[in-house]
Amino acid sequence: MDTNAWLILSVFVIGLISLIGFFVTKTKGFGRFTTSTFLLLLIVIFSGLLYAAGKLDAQVLANIFFAVIGFAGGLFTSKEPSECNNTVKRDAPQAARPLP
Repeated sequence: MDTNAWLILSVFVIGLISLIGFFVTKTKGFGRFTTSTFLLLLIVIFSGLLYAAGKLDAQVLANIFFAVIGFAGGLFTSKEPSECNNTVKRDAPQAARPLP
């Protein structure tokens, strides 16, 4: 096997390990956060495999990674509570904002 085949195999194994780790550590339910994380993980794995196979340019891969980072940043800093995670108490008084 040549170096290119080993590279593709290593990217595949790392992707497979990350998918197994995702499902092992996943809590019960498949909500918005879990679905988004799963799709981002699949996009990174497939784009890495395509890049290792020589089907994607480095600029395209960089654009994919920047899009994934931007989407993940918006996902993790979302201000809306998910329906599965009810940590925000609805009866708690809200802090008053000063009027502009």
